[in-house]
Amino acid sequence: MTTRVVTVITRLEGGAGALALRGVVGLDRAEFEQVIVTGCGGGLVEQAAAHGVEVIVHPGLKPTIDLLSDRRATRWLTSALADRRPDVVHTHCAKAGTIGRLAARRAGTRTIVHTYHGFPFHDFQSAARRRAYVEVERRLGRFTNVGLCVGTGVAVEAIRRGLIAPERVRTIGVPVDVQGRSRTPADVARARRRLGIADGELIVGAVGRLTYQKAPEDFVAAISALRRRDVVGVWIGGGERAAATDRLARAAGQRVVLCGDRSDVADLLPAFDVFALPSRYEGLPTAVAEAMATGVPVVATAVNAVSDLVEPGVTGLLVPPERPDLMASAMRYLLDSPAEAARMARAAHSRIGDRYGVPALCAALAAAYSSGADRASYEWREPPVGWLADAT
Repeated sequence: MTTRVVTVITRLEGGAGALALRGVVGLDRAEFEQVIVTGCGGGLVEQAAAHGVEVIVHPGLKPTIDLLSDRRATRWLTSALADRRPDVVHTHCAKAGTIGRLAARRAGTRTIVHTYHGFPFHDFQSAARRRAYVEVERRLGRFTNVGLCVGTGVAVEAIRRGLIAPERVRTIGVPVDVQGRSRTPADVARARRRLGIADGELIVGAVGRLTYQKAPEDFVAAISALRRRDVVGVWIGGGERAAATDRLARAAGQRVVLCGDRSDVADLLPAFDVFALPSRYEGLPTAVAEAMATGVPVVATAVNAVSDLVEPGVTGLLVPPERPDLMASAMRYLLDSPAEAARMARAAHSRIGDRYGVPALCAALAAAYSSGADRASYEWREPPVGWLADAT
């Protein structure tokens, strides 16, 4: 019997979109009938269509908070789910997780699965806003059958804050295909030509949306702090901070190439001498795993589940968030110590190959979708008030 699954995500793009799509495409079509509902998307929507996956784009499903639009989107999705009557609704990220899980609950969906790629709350926001987000997640967790956490750090945080009953938490990784990936001199040369960067220049690169979360201003500051004219910063990805980031780089007199959104990221990664992740907060970034699979040494901020991938001194280097001076120091070490950088890159490549991949993700999805647990049995009692206060 086929299990009907509706996947809900606000943006079918970036690392979260790639993980969602790889899971949808990787599952056996004979066992799972899949539909994706999203608010927007670019190349990944086209990829889904190429794989024969139905994608419904509803512009009202916005990634940012808009109370009027959000209410309308919730009503629309509730109606759509009631008509389709899926066996499973699987939501990704905080915004789609709120609208999607509420709609699924109201539509009477049997199994509700949510993937925590990270959290809407973090240390760089007001305590009141953080408490509000935590409380929303706790309420949604009461009727979520399975919580798939991308990375151990995310799973630990979900349990520590009481977002969902511990027995319903599952930890997953980001799916990366290491087959066919390499960083030979020919690969490097091709990637450099695509970027228009001459031989003899060193490249420190980053991949991600130009947003507050990703801290592109810290990337620019770290590149500038290197004080090396032979280093070029490259950022792949667009976003609302593109213009501001460009202005910062120009003001610093530092060469930083902003590539915008690209569909050939995997082909560009071999050009990087060092991959940098300056984020303030994260889940388990697909971009880091992709860089490791390619054989690029990594320096990243020590946030959330990043340490699942970056083990300090073993598979890369970690620095505190919002410390571009320390990130610059770590970048300098990797650039000036090629043997050490290569050793870490080899260890990272081995770790990705051993632990991550589409088959592992699909096995976790199939288990979650097949749970078929009675929702009433999942109405768990919250921990004592004092414990919740400590967790917050």
